[in-house]
Amino acid sequence: MNSIKVLLIEDDPMVQEINRQYIEKVEGYLVVGHASNGEEGLQLVRKLKPELVIIDIYMPQLDGFETIKQFRQEGLPVDVMAITAASDIETIHKVLQYGAVDYILKPFKFERIKRALEQYYSFRLKLEERNDVQQHELDQLLTFNEDAIDEELLPKGLHHHTLNKIIEYISSEKSPVSSEEVAESIGIARVTARRYLDYLEKKGKVNITVQYGGVGRPVNRYGL
Repeated sequence: MNSIKVLLIEDDPMVQEINRQYIEKVEGYLVVGHASNGEEGLQLVRKLKPELVIIDIYMPQLDGFETIKQFRQEGLPVDVMAITAASDIETIHKVLQYGAVDYILKPFKFERIKRALEQYYSFRLKLEERNDVQQHELDQLLTFNEDAIDEELLPKGLHHHTLNKIIEYISSEKSPVSSEEVAESIGIARVTARRYLDYLEKKGKVNITVQYGGVGRPVNRYGL
């Protein structure tokens, strides 16, 4: 897949530059333009045809919400990610209703936007690879918007990227898997795999079934 073209719509020049630097540090992205307000942003979307717009909400002339609304009214084929200080529930709800793939509150850390962009890239890549999906695959594709686990809330030593790889592996298997199978597939130690699986079980993300038979103790097997 070619680099995803991104347009920035942000009225603060300093924030605009920080966002540009953050985006271009993530593999697979190219910033093709920037605008200081919604009116200018609309013109550039029509002209440059980016796949993704990263937009502020509080802006002069045409605010972020009205800009997104105009995208949809014109049928412009662009996805939207909001990066804004607008933290009131009404605004968040309205922006998500108009199809924003993510909503990031200022101030934010690089890891937060990096995770959002990596998940969005994976989403686009999987959509381009096939014509249809199974339910569990669709559920996995949609987790970047609906059910992402914040890395800042993970226990010490656990990382979001590894966690996502484990979830993706389990969801791809037709039957529950053991911690040893997870470890071999992901390339981590078995004890490390057990830590991730225990965390997922506590969060209600996986179910455990116990396999009896053979020599030795029963084996815990994990399924979504």
